[in-house]
Amino acid sequence: MKVAILYGKEDLRIEERDIPLPGEGEVLVRVKVALTCGTDAKVFLRGGHPRMITPPSPFGHEFAGEVVEVGKGVKEFRPGMRVVAANSAPCFKCYFCKKGIFSQCEDLLFLNGAYAEYIKIPSRIVKTNLYLLPDSLSYEEGAILEPLSCVVHGVEEIGIGEGEWVVIIGAGPIGLLFLLLSKSLGAKVIMVDKNLSRLKKAEEIGADYTLESGEGIVDKVRELTPQGKGADISIEAVGIPQTWEESIKMVRRGGKVLLFGGCAPGTTVTLPTQLLHYGEITIKGVFHHTPEYVRKALEILKDKKIVVKPLLTKKLPLFRLEEALRDMLEKRGIKTVIIP
Repeated sequence: MKVAILYGKEDLRIEERDIPLPGEGEVLVRVKVALTCGTDAKVFLRGGHPRMITPPSPFGHEFAGEVVEVGKGVKEFRPGMRVVAANSAPCFKCYFCKKGIFSQCEDLLFLNGAYAEYIKIPSRIVKTNLYLLPDSLSYEEGAILEPLSCVVHGVEEIGIGEGEWVVIIGAGPIGLLFLLLSKSLGAKVIMVDKNLSRLKKAEEIGADYTLESGEGIVDKVRELTPQGKGADISIEAVGIPQTWEESIKMVRRGGKVLLFGGCAPGTTVTLPTQLLHYGEITIKGVFHHTPEYVRKALEILKDKKIVVKPLLTKKLPLFRLEEALRDMLEKRGIKTVIIP
């Protein structure tokens, strides 16, 4: 089979490898589509990820496909079934799992290798996070399950009510998924980004207001909110210390801040103590997803509560994967559909 292997910083090679055989409890899937992801683009640029991938390694984690073969003991799946999987599964045994904080599992098993013709699903993920793809969903729509699961996690943790004002910093794939989900819950949404084409996409899919980031952005956001008090909720989906700090200043007293974008290791932010204390602001960090949020995300897709097709802006074959990743790094388009 053809498979993309990451060897290091910007060193990505399409190679021929043997098709893997599924062991006990495992499932072999023919990848129909894989989607580019901001995390994958960063991993390509940096040459790895401290928790998810150590080169040389197969690459990619958002995909949907068809079951080809199942290992011994697998009863829920059989060849020919259309499936979609999340990219991890917790151990259910460690300190954090026993507390029900599955995204902080100390033995979180990650799956990479979606940029390939076939991918073998480990038994733990088969048991926990492998699902039949509903007939109402295309492979392309189903493949967006993993990032949507992360967004559902964030929305559930922060809580978004009908009529609330939400400001989202970052109109990339994750920010736009936050926009779609916030609008489905009846919120008024302000999108902030420096990329005008992405702001245009945000307008097309339902943003009430769009603002180009830059000097004075905090005041511009507050001016749009009722009585200029600030947003009820701000969501940071970029991962830059400056925008973390701005997001805190955009909410009203008693407001909530969701810090979703991951900043580079070693970075710090400065927080306004008076605003946090006297303004009673809640700040919440969110990472990854859990089995519960994967199930909820699949239901959202199945019930067509949001329409994700506008986020899939391009299709390319596997041998043009590097081009797709560089498009993402340069913020050209939103998500590219890779056809192995």
